[in-house]
Amino acid sequence: MQNQFAIPLLIAVIAYLAGSINFPILLFKILGKEDPRKGFSGNPGTTNVYRQAGIFWATVVLLMDLGRSVAVAWAAINFLDETYVTWIGLFLILGNRYPCFHRFKGGKGVANFLGFSAVITFWAALLSGITWVVVNLVTKKPFIASFAMVAVLTIGTSLIFKGNNSAIVGTVITASLIIISHKKNIIEAFTKSKQRAGT
Repeated sequence: MQNQFAIPLLIAVIAYLAGSINFPILLFKILGKEDPRKGFSGNPGTTNVYRQAGIFWATVVLLMDLGRSVAVAWAAINFLDETYVTWIGLFLILGNRYPCFHRFKGGKGVANFLGFSAVITFWAALLSGITWVVVNLVTKKPFIASFAMVAVLTIGTSLIFKGNNSAIVGTVITASLIIISHKKNIIEAFTKSKQRAGT
């Protein structure tokens, strides 16, 4: 019984620590730039890197986030029962959101969720990427596009684990954490909408 939980716990800790390595923060230090958390949205993620450093470095960050997430997902799928897999994804996102290496102030986990989910269901990940592009073009709001992406990934992953309630709950909680992490964006959008309605 002890060994049954020892390996999942170990991989969960590794996932959290891996997620706690925030590539944008480290990259900006190497480039001699100000902490990405001090500019624009304050989120050290791909979109904010694009705003502050351009598409090249944003692409580099995205690929690093995806690569890290794919590696964690591969380990979870190959060493654990499927019941635990999505919970490992939750720990990865927790690390990205609350990184122990960066004063517990990190990103929102969208790219990491995409990379992790891509190992579980490639086609849902591909569809979610297309969805992000389309929704972003229509709304001009990356966070709304991210919500659409997360929704597609959540549905796709849940279908893969159909019948495994624990895996589905892990996916839904992870998606919910990502949505809640965008609380500031939601409040700002709602406030602007009210202001426009009042003019």
